[in-house]
Parts: sequence; C-alpha cells; structure tokens
Amino acid sequence: MTNKTILICDDDEGILDMLELVLEETGYRIIPVNNSLHIYEEIEKQHPDLILLDLWMPVLSGDQVLRTLRKNPDTKGLPVIVISASREGEKIANEAGANGFLAKPFDVDILVNRVQEMIAA
Repeated sequence: MTNKTILICDDDEGILDMLELVLEETGYRIIPVNNSLHIYEEIEKQHPDLILLDLWMPVLSGDQVLRTLRKNPDTKGLPVIVISASREGEKIANEAGANGFLAKPFDVDILVNRVQEMIAA
C-alpha cells in the first residue's frame, strides 16, 4: 500500500472514473478533478505527488495548466503526465513541460507502470 496521491484532471467523467478505479486498486489516493479551473486550489490543498492531465479541456487547457504550474516555484517540480488523443499532443505536452505523455486510448497497464515509475523517481 502506498500513501501517494495522484490528482487526475480530465473533463471526461468516464475516463476519470476508469482511472480512479484502476489507480485506487494499485493503492494510490486519487483526487479527481473534472473542471480544470479547480485544479490549482486542489493542488494547494492536497499536495499531490503526481498529476495526470488531459490536454483538451474546456476553459483551461492542459498545456495552459501545465505552463502555470511550471512558473510557480511550489509546483514547478511536480511530476505531470499528460494524456491526449491528439497527434500533436506529445509535442505540445513536452513544450509545456510535461514529464511524460500517454496517447488516448492508452493501455491501462502501461499507464500504471508510468505512474509507478514517476512516483518512484
């Protein structure tokens, strides 16, 4: 059992639910956020160890969120894995400062491995 916390930000409830189930089974504490406007206050309150961030969201896109996190001294070192169905996603994620990228639809085992690697590092 781990006491690590993962914040998942995705506007798709189905993906949020699926990721929450899979990662809670692996022993992580999950903070689901489906409105990217709430992500900063959740990070401040909960201090997650890792963020899974969808790229395309209404209002505030994942790369905007990520750029803001990277500018803030408190969160600039926070590991972020970006998930996206976009072909450009990986390039955008890397330019914004992501630690990792997963294309949707992704293999759940690969996701869990990536999460474990990041948290272990």
